[in-house]
Amino acid sequence: MRKIFLSLVTICFLLRAQSQETVYPAPKQTTTTVITNATVHKGNGEVIENASIVITDGKISAIGKDVAIPAGATTVDAKGKQVYPGLILPATNLGLVEINSVRASTDVQEIGDLNPNVRSLVAYNTDSKVINTLRSNGILLANIVPEGGMISGSSSVVQLDAWNWEDAAYKIDEGIHFNMPTLMPRPRFGGFGGGGGRGGPQQQETDPVKEGLDKVEKIKAFFREAKAYAAAPSHDETNLKLASVKGLFDKTQKLYVHANTVKQMLVALDFIQEFGFDVVIVGGSDSWQIADLLKQHNVSVILGQPHALPTLEDDDIDQPFKTAAMLQKAGVLFSITDDDGQTRGRNLAFNAGTLAAYGLSKEEALQAITLNAAKILGVSDKTGSIEVGKDANIVICEGDILDMKSSIVTDAFIQGRKIDLTDKQKQLNERYNQKYKLKPF
Repeated sequence: MRKIFLSLVTICFLLRAQSQETVYPAPKQTTTTVITNATVHKGNGEVIENASIVITDGKISAIGKDVAIPAGATTVDAKGKQVYPGLILPATNLGLVEINSVRASTDVQEIGDLNPNVRSLVAYNTDSKVINTLRSNGILLANIVPEGGMISGSSSVVQLDAWNWEDAAYKIDEGIHFNMPTLMPRPRFGGFGGGGGRGGPQQQETDPVKEGLDKVEKIKAFFREAKAYAAAPSHDETNLKLASVKGLFDKTQKLYVHANTVKQMLVALDFIQEFGFDVVIVGGSDSWQIADLLKQHNVSVILGQPHALPTLEDDDIDQPFKTAAMLQKAGVLFSITDDDGQTRGRNLAFNAGTLAAYGLSKEEALQAITLNAAKILGVSDKTGSIEVGKDANIVICEGDILDMKSSIVTDAFIQGRKIDLTDKQKQLNERYNQKYKLKPF
C-alpha cells in the first residue's frame, strides 16, 4: 500500500512539473474579430499598409484597406504594428524532448533501424513548457519529427495551442523520415583513447562508404516489398511496417531524407528515379552545389541551423548563411529550421533574419518560414499566408519579427482563437522582478 501511495505521489508531482500552470488552450472563436490599421505581411511577398483583417469562424474572411467592420465584431487595433502569418517550424522534436540531458523526459526514438510504423504524433506532449516559449516568438505550428535508426517513423504537423495530441493534430502522418548513412570515410587517430595526433590518422578497418551503400540497398529492398504490398488488392495479415509507407507511393506522404553532403543527396535522388517518391531533403548544408539538379527533380529542402560551421573544410565559413539565397536563385522550394538543442526552435525567425542579410529579401526570408514551409508540409491550402479562406493563424508584432532586437509579439491567433502568450520564462521573469523590486522588461 505504501508503495502504491508513493507511486501516486510521484506521478502527481511529475504531471505538475510538466504542466503549464495557469496557461490554458483558448476556446473556439464565437464572435467575429477584426484586426485594424495593420501593416500586413501576407507571407507570399505582398505587403499591405493600413489594412484590416476580418476573422470569422476561425477563418480569414476578408483582408484589405477598405474592409467593412461587421456589427458587434471585436476589434484589435494594430496601428504602428506588423502583422504576419503564424511562423512554422518545419522539423523539430518539440513535445518529444523536454530536457535534452534528462533521459526520462525524452520520447523521440525507438529501438531498431527500421521503424516506419512509429508515429511521433501519439507521443507529442502538449503540456511541454517549451511550446509556449515558441509561441511568444510567433511560432504557431510545427512538424514533429521522430529520430533514430535509418527509418525513424512518421512526422505530423501540429498547432501549438491544444489540450492533447488529438486537438493539436493539423496534418497527420504526412511524411516518413529516412536518415541517410554518412557515405564518407572519417580518419581514425591513434594514441591514448583513440584520440589525439600521437599515432596520426590510421586506416579504417572497414569501408564506411560500402557499408553505407549496403544499408541504402536494404532500405530500397524494403520499399520494393512495400510497393508490392501496396499494389496487392487484399492481405490475409496486416504488416504494419509495410502498410505505414503506403502513402509514399500515391504521394499522400513525402519521404524526408536527412542528408547534408552532395553524395548523400545524389543517393536520395535514386529514390525518385526508382520509386517516384516526393522527396524533401532535411539538413541540406551542401544543397547549393546541386541546386539545379534538385530543381530539376522537384526536390524541396529544409535547411538546418544556419548558425553552424560548414559541413566540409573547403566550404566558405559563411556558406550556411548564403545557401538559402543560392537555392532561391535556382528556384528550389526551401524552408529553414532551428534545430539547436539550446534554443529549441524559438530562434527560427531570427535565423531567417540572418539569411536576409546574406542575399534574401526580408519578405523572401519571411516566406521561407511561412508559405514555403506550408507548401513543403502539404498544408498551404490551410495556412502559411494571410489570404481569404485560410485558417486565421496570425501574429501581431511590435517591430520586425525577424529582428531579435525589435521583435515583441503582442498578440497571436491560432484558427481564430486569441491565445495566451504567457510562458514559463515570462513567469520566472515576473517572479524575480517582484522579489528583487526590479523594473520589468
